[in-house]
Amino acid sequence: METLQASGRQQKATCVVMTILRVAIGWHLLYEGLTKLFNPQWTAAGYLQSATGPLAGLYHALAASDGILMIVNILNTWGLVLIGLGLFLGLFTKLAQAAGIALLLMYYLSHPPVLTEPGFFREGSYFFISKDFLEMLALLVLMFFPTGKFLGLDGLFAKIARKPMHKMDHGQPDVEVTKANVNQIQRREVLKHLATVPFLGAVVYGALRRTRMSSLEEQNLVDSASGATQQFVQKIMAGSNSASLENLKGKLFTDETGQLTGKLPMGMLGNMESSKLILGGNLLSGYVHSRDLIYVSTLVQNYHQKDRIFRTLMLAEQSGVNTILSNPIVMPLMREYWDQDYGKIQFITDCAGLEYDDNGASVMDFDKYMDLVKNSIDQGASSCYIQGETADFYIEKNQPEKLVKVMDMIRQNGLSVGIGAHKIQTVKKCVELGLEHDFWMKTLHTHDYWSASHPTWHDNMYCYDPEETIHFMETLEKPWIAFKTLAAGAIKPQEAFQYAFNKGADFLCVGMYDFQIIDDVNITLAALDHVKDRTRPWRA
Repeated sequence: METLQASGRQQKATCVVMTILRVAIGWHLLYEGLTKLFNPQWTAAGYLQSATGPLAGLYHALAASDGILMIVNILNTWGLVLIGLGLFLGLFTKLAQAAGIALLLMYYLSHPPVLTEPGFFREGSYFFISKDFLEMLALLVLMFFPTGKFLGLDGLFAKIARKPMHKMDHGQPDVEVTKANVNQIQRREVLKHLATVPFLGAVVYGALRRTRMSSLEEQNLVDSASGATQQFVQKIMAGSNSASLENLKGKLFTDETGQLTGKLPMGMLGNMESSKLILGGNLLSGYVHSRDLIYVSTLVQNYHQKDRIFRTLMLAEQSGVNTILSNPIVMPLMREYWDQDYGKIQFITDCAGLEYDDNGASVMDFDKYMDLVKNSIDQGASSCYIQGETADFYIEKNQPEKLVKVMDMIRQNGLSVGIGAHKIQTVKKCVELGLEHDFWMKTLHTHDYWSASHPTWHDNMYCYDPEETIHFMETLEKPWIAFKTLAAGAIKPQEAFQYAFNKGADFLCVGMYDFQIIDDVNITLAALDHVKDRTRPWRA
């Protein structure tokens, strides 16, 4: 008797643990589905375009057709919602578990962590094993336990609609179907099976809270291309007219390039040859410094659809700008640009190891940081550099060994590596430590604009001590890419470009809209022709 009781307690404990596991997976899938449902701009395009592995072509094809993509978006969103609800509430539990296994298998095959890197869109991947794989295994195990009947709506409905009972009357085989009166089911039993229902509100609240995001520069008034979000990239991956994109292929912008006054000179960044003017990618990735102009993010996002971005890249290339520098999150766009033969522009990825939210910047999990950089390399980056705020952060926290580890991985993959900084103290410390690198990425601009005198920083200054920057950079032999030379639009290009070259910069990285490229190339050429009083030797 005691043995039977012990066995019963063990079975109950097993069912409790398995039910908790079922509800947890249901919570995750439902949450992911609701965040997509509440966000009308969400699309699976970026995820599909970033697919890797042997089935990548199939996933890319799904994103290529607007009609098919719309169906995929609907099926994915409602699949997550319905499967999540089924698991969370214990309703049609076996069906929900089987459907969940199928959906997670499709996720796993889109970015398999086998032999190749799974890609930026797939966090939690550890060579063969990934988060999707673990949840898939968990659902497979749950198939062997009646958790829905133990605690869930399946159990409640089973109580209401009980199985047929045979009436034994003189051996007659008559069947009498009996149903339990709902009122006769113990209240405790009903509450038990409805236990997860009140927590639905928490899932919905969490999903709503996640989707209530302000525009990128309203949320992050910081200098980081990480203001580019996965959501924005996914949106622009699917937001353009296919006919417009097709018309761009092979297009020559002869009317525009006919206005050029010369050819941009080149220089070496380690083993990579780059034009002296480099296209900054913040504008293309959805991040703009706009001070208090909160409408700017909406303006930029509506202007920069995929066809406009590709037009910008093509016009830059045909104008002699052969390099773009941007955040690795735009790699799906770059891969399509290259794979579909729109152009061959080189990509320098900024290796940003910080994450941003309403409370400011915080350090990214270091393994995630390394995966992010490695994925950029695998996806075709021509060079990498430690993003300015990231270098400032790790040097200030006295953790240069983290930077060394990232830089070593970049160099082991045959790419040139740079160090970025906003603060000249960061550059000085890197020199003192002897960090091996190929180029510098340092802010440079004057303070000759009215908002530079604002008593507190408010997205209004990026080179805090230009004179000290100029003085110290003069002593360094590695090439120097100057960025934020316009102070985010506060200084005219004619003044900013001339100042940067006169004071020692070897390259300029400038964010440009398509309609600014021709003028900026000509201004760069004029500035190079009229360099004077430059005391720093050209280093590239």
